[in-house]
Amino acid sequence: MKIIIAGAGEVGFHLAKLLSFESQDITLIDPDKECLSYADSHLDIRVIKGDATSIAILKEAKVQTVDMVIGVTASETTNITVCVLAKQLGAKQTIARISNSEFIENKEEVGFIKFGIDELISPEALAASEIELLLNQSAFSDSYEFEKGALTMVGTTLSEQALFVGKTVRQAAEVFPELHFMPIAIQRTGTQYTIIPRGDTKFKEGDQVYFVTSKGGVDELYKLTGKVKEQIKKVMILGGSKIGHQTTCDLCDHKFRVKLIENNKDKAFDLADDLPNALIINGDGRNVELLEEENIDEMDAFIAVTGNSETNIMSCLVAKSKGVRKTIALVENMDYFQLSHSIGIDTLINKKLLAANNIFRFIRKGEVVAMTKLNNMNAELLEFIVKPTSEVSNNLIKDLDFPRSAIIAGVIRDDVGMIPLGDFYIKAGDRVVVCCLPKSIKKIEKLFL
Repeated sequence: MKIIIAGAGEVGFHLAKLLSFESQDITLIDPDKECLSYADSHLDIRVIKGDATSIAILKEAKVQTVDMVIGVTASETTNITVCVLAKQLGAKQTIARISNSEFIENKEEVGFIKFGIDELISPEALAASEIELLLNQSAFSDSYEFEKGALTMVGTTLSEQALFVGKTVRQAAEVFPELHFMPIAIQRTGTQYTIIPRGDTKFKEGDQVYFVTSKGGVDELYKLTGKVKEQIKKVMILGGSKIGHQTTCDLCDHKFRVKLIENNKDKAFDLADDLPNALIINGDGRNVELLEEENIDEMDAFIAVTGNSETNIMSCLVAKSKGVRKTIALVENMDYFQLSHSIGIDTLINKKLLAANNIFRFIRKGEVVAMTKLNNMNAELLEFIVKPTSEVSNNLIKDLDFPRSAIIAGVIRDDVGMIPLGDFYIKAGDRVVVCCLPKSIKKIEKLFL
């Protein structure tokens, strides 16, 4: 695909990096010479210095021939303008990064498609949604929902209490005859290899495992993994950033009791006006005495979303040392993902990764309606809509020429999530969730074209 990315900041560079690895034809536009020279020397892409809202610059980038234009600059006004201009100049599809979540909430009413914007992405709103989902699945370190929870993906590290440690996938399934979950990816302790499990794959203590479950399956997984489902109600948030504001707003709407700590006095007063149902504290969240004064030991969860990754990690470690059960830190450095479990933080989240995952589904061939990459693993989870012409349509799963480095994790039919086995018959209109390693993506895409 030919793709123009406007904005060489964190999200733009990360997207360009991921897409260039897949040999996509990428043009990156940015007015900042330093950002562009770094991208030019590190990635196999074309760069153009200039304002992406300039018609001359867009024409220089051959906008009339591209499949997609992605506006991910720091300015939502710029992103919207770029997408509107690009569509008028002949771009097939446009995606704009925005920070005002009102645009997404009212996109049907406003009719952004009429203006020439096909999709709106808000990294802050995605991060806030991810945090809320993680709090609702409190014992798990990673979580993702398909079709409002018809299927749910959860990730966890197996402790010695897990009932199926030492058992194969087939033996674990026999513990619950009515199968409501499917293991989709495993990473062994101390390795970087992602395993797509088969029936004879054995679970080991310390494995990082991802499962897909239908409704009711999460409760089975709590029992099988030896995790305890604890209700989270008291939450402390460090940082009144856009993510902190959005998360506090969402949690208060769902009756969580939230304390938000913000260091900037003026910002703290503004937050207090905007968030009347939360307790806003003006102070330095790195100060252990302040955290103790605010009864951090009574909190069920601690979420650090300041603009500094190191502050977020260190404050989460302090919270853990005070007995807080669930800690979530916002980080910008992707390398920290390798460290999250070894240093004792439950979950790390990254805006760039969340935004890139959301945008990536538009790059994939076939009708992909949702996609996520598994944290710390080299695997993707894709949700396809089966077309009447798709190779998988009107076939049993066991009869498909499915690569061994991929697995059908679940099927949603008539809004009901199901965990399919080999004798499951796939029909047109089904939404099929597939987990696969990068080497098998092209083959999977062909099956759903």
